[in-house]
Amino acid sequence: MANKKQLVLDVFNNKETERVPVGFWFHYAENELKSAYDFPEYRKQNLEGHKKFVKEFQPDFVKLMSDGYFFEPETAKFLSGVKSASELYNLKPISKDDKWIRDQVSLVKELTSTFGADLFTAYNVFAPATALKWGSGKGDKGLAQWLKEDKDAVIYALSVISANTQILAKAVIEEGNADGIYLSVQSIQDPSVSPDLYAEVITPTETAILAAANSVGGINLLHVCGYEGAKNNLNFFKNYPAKVINFASVVEGVSVKAGKEIFKGKAVIAGFANTKDSLLYKGTKEEIQAETKRILSEAGRTGVILGADCTVPKDIDWQRLEWVREAAK
Repeated sequence: MANKKQLVLDVFNNKETERVPVGFWFHYAENELKSAYDFPEYRKQNLEGHKKFVKEFQPDFVKLMSDGYFFEPETAKFLSGVKSASELYNLKPISKDDKWIRDQVSLVKELTSTFGADLFTAYNVFAPATALKWGSGKGDKGLAQWLKEDKDAVIYALSVISANTQILAKAVIEEGNADGIYLSVQSIQDPSVSPDLYAEVITPTETAILAAANSVGGINLLHVCGYEGAKNNLNFFKNYPAKVINFASVVEGVSVKAGKEIFKGKAVIAGFANTKDSLLYKGTKEEIQAETKRILSEAGRTGVILGADCTVPKDIDWQRLEWVREAAK
């Protein structure tokens, strides 16, 4: 396992490597959307799940999951009670010593101290817009409505959440010893939020998090999320200051090769759908390995990691992931 970290770093830097790595991940907590402060057992499930996966599957690198800590509890509590956009001005920032920050740093540190010397690790964090729409329970439509009501109030709230997340990003790298962050972004799934509006209101809060992580030496990944079929204009994210891009090639209908071109030659993680109806979940070994070889024959073997559109089902047979790795060699 000792050479896997260098293997992955070489791929990130578009160097030729002896094999193409794979990168798949899933949630470990019983319900990852619920808070570990309400369900303390989720922290243990998260920690033990990572360690079991590393020991038994021996992955090429690890996305450290933030199950139980998706959204800062007081922020989410506040957002859930907001009735009109103007109320967003009442959102307060957290301190750098906030329990939500410290608990995640200790989570990351326990994991990196176990396997971080041998494997590249990136900690999952969510974009402020995702925290706003999920933490409030209002979703994409609710965020779009708030933008219509009071755009400046939304900008304020997103900036507060971004500042909180910047503190987290730097802390998990500097103190938790993660190699970087894995920032999940997604276009607002409402036609009223145009690309120009997204660029004005949301983009600065996302790129600021990557800049913060870069400032402390992070090697950072951007995930353009196609969860549950969400669509994104990949061109919109092509200038984000991330080292590596994970995009939903199947959902977007954009090949691995084309995605690499969109992102200006940066290393990419992509290739397979992630649902229970997908080839990865249901296909035979022969079908999965044939698709692996097809993807690589088109995309090439440099600056490519084979992965999925998003998290794969937590009950997937890990042998299926091994079939991809075996064929990729």
